[in-house]
Amino acid sequence: MLHDRVLVELDRDAGERRSSGGIVIPATAAMGARRLAWSRVVAVGPHARAVEVGDRVLFDPDDKSEVEVHGETYVVMRERDVHAVAADRLGGEGGESTGLYL
Repeated sequence: MLHDRVLVELDRDAGERRSSGGIVIPATAAMGARRLAWSRVVAVGPHARAVEVGDRVLFDPDDKSEVEVHGETYVVMRERDVHAVAADRLGGEGGESTGLYL
């Protein structure tokens, strides 16, 4: 990866979702608001500062660039397009942090 680029793997379970009441929402259902997606980072460029391989990142799937590598589909984005990072390494002193960096 070059510069501040981040490569994430697409979530295979992103098709249908379940509501908090247990109702299955198909992938084709239109949502009223934009829905952000979580994905796992598989590679980062040398200038990425807040993201590391293995982190889970929150991003807007409408602003993605997909690439296929060895039959697997990935998304390439700039680090600035990441809305949040979830990682164990971000936990604070005393274990009170959520491990979420916004």
